[in-house]
Amino acid sequence: MNHRTLGSVGAVSEVGYGSWQIGSDWGDVSEPEAVAAVEAARDAGIDFFDTADVYGDGRSERILGDVLEDDIAHGDVTVATKAGRRLDPHVADGYSEANLRRFVDRSRENLGVETLDLVQLHCPPTDVYYRPEAFDALATLADEGRIASYGVSVERVEEGLKAIAYPGVESVQLIFNPFRQRPAELFLEEAAARDVGVICRVPLASGLLTGALSRDDEFPESDHRNYNRDGDAFDVGETFAGVPYEAGLDAADALADRADAVADDPTGDELSLAAFSLRWILDHDAVSTVIPGSTTPEHVRANAAVSDRPPLDDDAHEAARAVYDERVREHVHHRW
Repeated sequence: MNHRTLGSVGAVSEVGYGSWQIGSDWGDVSEPEAVAAVEAARDAGIDFFDTADVYGDGRSERILGDVLEDDIAHGDVTVATKAGRRLDPHVADGYSEANLRRFVDRSRENLGVETLDLVQLHCPPTDVYYRPEAFDALATLADEGRIASYGVSVERVEEGLKAIAYPGVESVQLIFNPFRQRPAELFLEEAAARDVGVICRVPLASGLLTGALSRDDEFPESDHRNYNRDGDAFDVGETFAGVPYEAGLDAADALADRADAVADDPTGDELSLAAFSLRWILDHDAVSTVIPGSTTPEHVRANAAVSDRPPLDDDAHEAARAVYDERVREHVHHRW
C-alpha cells in the first residue's frame, strides 16, 4: 500500500475506507459484516478510515472505535469523521461553536478517543463557507485538544475553493471519479498549491462504476439508491454521483468498452471497471486518498490492491474524457 500526504494530518494510505455503508443508507448491514469489512481493510494495508456522526446515528463511529481500538491507541491509523448534519434544521446558523463542540464530544465518545484525528464540516450550507466564525470555532476546538486537524466535506467545487482560502483547513473531501471530472479543471491544482489534502468520496458512483449493476436491480427501501435518486433526502449528487441511473449504466458500459477496462493490464491481472476507476482517480497527483466503501471483504481487498497497479496510459485517460464528454457531462458538470 502506497501512502500520500494529507495536509498536516500526515501520511495516509492512498486507498482508504469509507464507512458510510457500515452505518446506514445502504440496506441492512449486520455488525459481523461491518466488522469483517473493517478488518479486511486493515489486513489489506488501509490505515485511513472516513466516517461521520450521522452514519447510523453514530453506529459507524462506534464500530470503527471498537475494531480499531488498538490501532488507534498506537497511532497506527487515521480516523476522520464529520460533523454538522445532526442539525435539524440543517441551516448555516447552526454551525456555532457550541453545537460543533457538542458534536465533536459525541464523536470522541463514539470513537473512544480524547482527540479526533480530523473533523470535517459535513457538507454544510454554502453560506457557512462565508462565515469565518465557523472556522474560528474549529480552530478553538483544536486549541482545546478536542481535534488535531480540521477540514470540510463539500458538494460543489466552488465550496471547496472557498474553503481552502481559510488557512486552518487541512483537507477537502469531495466527489471525484470518471463520472464527476470537474474538480480536475481547477480545484486539484489550487489545493495542491496550498498543501491541502484531497479526499475523494463516491469513487465508484454508488456502484455504477463497478459494472455490476443492471436495469433489473432493485434496491432496498433503506438504500439511498432507492429513495434518493431525485434528491429527496439529501443532495442528489451523492447518489450515483448525480448521474441518472439509466444514463449511468450506458456510460459505464461505454467506459468499459472504450477504455478496454476488462482487458489484461501490464501486471498480468484483469483490470476491472472498478479498478480502472480507482486508478484513474489516483493518477491525479493532488489526490491524497480515495475512500471506496464496501461490506464485502473481497471487494475491500480488490480496492486496496489498486494502489499497487501502474498508472493508466494516455489512451485510457482519453477514453475516460470522451465518455464523460459524450454521456455524462450534461448531467453533472454545471451542478457540482
